[in-house]
Amino acid sequence: MRATGEVRGHLSKDGTPELVLFTQLPYVEDGNLNNPASIQRLKDFGQSLRYSTDAVVSFGIGGSYLGNKVLFDVHAGEFWNSKSTAERNGYPELYFSGNNIDPQRTTDLIDCLKRKAIQKVASGETYKVTLIVISKSGSTLDTMSSFMVVCDALQLANITVQVVTVTDPAEGANRTLLKKLADDQGWPSFSVPDGVGGRFSVFCDVGLVTAACIGFDIDAFLAGARDMDQACLTGEPRSNPALFNAALKYLAAEKYNRDIEIFMPYGDYLKSVAEWYVQLLAESLGKRADREGNTVYYGRTPVVAVGTTDMHAQTQQHQDGKKNKVVQFVQLADWSTNPLVPNVFPAVAKLAEIADLTMSQALDAALDSNAEALAADNRFNAAFILPRLSAYHLGELLYLLALSVAYEGELANVDAFDQPGVEAYKKILGPRLKALKA
Repeated sequence: MRATGEVRGHLSKDGTPELVLFTQLPYVEDGNLNNPASIQRLKDFGQSLRYSTDAVVSFGIGGSYLGNKVLFDVHAGEFWNSKSTAERNGYPELYFSGNNIDPQRTTDLIDCLKRKAIQKVASGETYKVTLIVISKSGSTLDTMSSFMVVCDALQLANITVQVVTVTDPAEGANRTLLKKLADDQGWPSFSVPDGVGGRFSVFCDVGLVTAACIGFDIDAFLAGARDMDQACLTGEPRSNPALFNAALKYLAAEKYNRDIEIFMPYGDYLKSVAEWYVQLLAESLGKRADREGNTVYYGRTPVVAVGTTDMHAQTQQHQDGKKNKVVQFVQLADWSTNPLVPNVFPAVAKLAEIADLTMSQALDAALDSNAEALAADNRFNAAFILPRLSAYHLGELLYLLALSVAYEGELANVDAFDQPGVEAYKKILGPRLKALKA
């Protein structure tokens, strides 16, 4: 796969051989999907938004949303849009849409942008919104319906709108609907490359375009992924982090019937990593048949959890429910900010006990206690420990997880890169939508 992009037996949804090229993405080289010119174009786009664009709305679903949300959460955090332009270093506010067909939230987003536009226009300035539409074909129902509703509403409100697309770059007769629309409208366009499935696309234009909008360190992110790939070149599992992870998870599933995986980072801004991982694991390994066509019903059901939040919600089930789970923790060794819990109420013994600890000490103690309790009852768990929360270490982690599912697909003899189950509902949905308009 690394050398040629070929994966044994892998076919596209139309039944033709298809290359798998996500392992190429960390290497920014001429001739590669990510190359110096394409990365510079992303950076230039991000710079063009500084102090000129008030808000960006990113439209996408699945891999066109989940990876983007990870990069945003880790770099920007929950309160990015409430910061001043100067505090954001000139970068715009950023909102997500198109990841569900939700009438109420879409309307609320439009109203939010309209209110901000009214405030700025009242001071004699122009309010500008950039809409980034991410869809390989341009016919993704969730994304395109939300985009059209928002775009139309903003234009009717006389808000200055710029549209940027991320789609299949094919030209001529092979142009997709969105590429043709972009060409006809004169919209700038970035690429959804062939050979990179949505769940692996955080390392290409699909994810990096959002990163560019907020000043995320693209170079460090890809460097982390590249260094992880280099650390995973050996076939010796204990010296290859991704293969070791895949082998342990495969054995847990096949030998011990652990068919649920709880992905539980300890930190609020890592929750979106768990949500990204849900798609990665579910679509890659949830397969009815192996490569020979035998019915195997392989794969673990992924579940999002956050520590310490879900120690008060899910841990009862993890600890006392069926022994059919693997709990995967993610931990930070060093936090960039780490307040000390003050001894505000010294006369209250229970509160005085937790005073004079840093918040990370309390968080780590909770994780360690959770892991120890699970292990004591032969309940499988593991921890990925990141030295700190940075673009580089995030690149390492996401790439390790992506490569792990590729390895596990080989161990289980299933195609980790197709998603035939998704096509089943799409065949029903298309005619149903047409019937609604009849």
